Amino acid sequence: MRKSFQKIAKKYALLKQGWSPQQNLFYGFLTYIIIGCILLCLPVSQKISAPILDHLFIATSAVSTTGLVTISIFDTYNGFGQFIIMILIQLGGIGYLTFTTFMLLSTTRKMTLWHKKILSTEFTLPNTIKIKDFLKSVILFTLIMEAIGSILFFIAFKNEGMPTLEAVWSSIFHSVSTFCTAGFSLFNNSFMDYVDNNFINFIISMLAICGSLGFIVITDFGLMIKNKSHELSFTSKIVIYGFLILLTFGTAFFYFLEPSIVNLNDSRFLASFFQCMSAMTTVGFNSVNFGVFSQAMMLVCIFLMYIGASPSGTAGGIKITTLTAVFAIMKSRLRGRSNITFLGRRIPYERLYIATSSFIFYSSIIAIGTFLITLTHNFKFEDILFEVASALGTVGISTGITGDLTTFGKLVIIILMFIGRLGVLTFGLAIWSKTITENERKVLKEDIAV
Repeated sequence: MRKSFQKIAKKYALLKQGWSPQQNLFYGFLTYIIIGCILLCLPVSQKISAPILDHLFIATSAVSTTGLVTISIFDTYNGFGQFIIMILIQLGGIGYLTFTTFMLLSTTRKMTLWHKKILSTEFTLPNTIKIKDFLKSVILFTLIMEAIGSILFFIAFKNEGMPTLEAVWSSIFHSVSTFCTAGFSLFNNSFMDYVDNNFINFIISMLAICGSLGFIVITDFGLMIKNKSHELSFTSKIVIYGFLILLTFGTAFFYFLEPSIVNLNDSRFLASFFQCMSAMTTVGFNSVNFGVFSQAMMLVCIFLMYIGASPSGTAGGIKITTLTAVFAIMKSRLRGRSNITFLGRRIPYERLYIATSSFIFYSSIIAIGTFLITLTHNFKFEDILFEVASALGTVGISTGITGDLTTFGKLVIIILMFIGRLGVLTFGLAIWSKTITENERKVLKEDIAV
């Protein structure tokens, strides 16, 4: 039996070596989802039974750190089932192979070429940051922040009169869910009951922003503390500036223009900031009902979900850096410049190709997803577009249509969440990439009018 298992393990290892890094990520996250779905289907995980498709939906939503749900987490799953969901969130949040590679470094101090290729594909890093330093920052910062979050949540929930054991579990679950920007809650109405609770709003915002700003920024700050001569990378500067600008303008839009928030009086600013932060960090919690938002503010929210936050973090979306690259291309073209620059720095063409490809592919997938849902459902168009943008951006906020989706609609959203976690370009390369042959290199050069 042992020899048979060893043979299977060897064959699987050889098979993985033959896959491209993108395919390894594809099958790796898919394996997490399948195992998670199987565990959630077990009676030992459930309070009440639910269809297999809903378990698959929840498993995908957890691994992709999205937070969209078709069934109530608290009402459907018992403590063990909720624990499985939390583990899936954690695995999806820190990334495929991140923890195992960290353990490898902790024991042997060596990283295989195979590990390096996959991690370099999953986490886009600037040249100033080494993968080894980055991995240590990911694991240590995640554990520290989630521990701090659990303690703060426990204090907050106890102040609200929650029983001790319930407060302990809720604190741990929501801390992991928040830092990984997963948006899963044990409360059926998310955090709407705490719209005016400054402490809880602060905890969620702190954890979500720290997670979504990305481990590149955290690693940069860590290196600055260790070495005073180290400067913030160009990537970190763009992420921080872009995040602050979008967060400021988004909060102002919600504060002045959203009727359902204007009427909150004392909680007006807090609710405006929280909803903007939730969309941008893709944490997916809400303290007000998005279903009653005006069309204009839904459009603003869709834009924020579309952008997301930082690369190599827990947030989804096309990323602030991609938006910056596309904006830099447009600005340079309008000024007639051959070099693409931003903040006085020239952006490499390789990064620009990646950014424009990601921008086009991401937008195309949103359009296709919206078309498919619109074709088979009678929901309002803005609700469908909102749902699709939330799924692909791994955000998790909804206007309330998720539970009413048909089987086809749920499958579409499942695929969108999976693509969002994997990354649109990684997904495309995993499906369509192939070895370039000599004949493919010998292509004719031709002009095109644009």
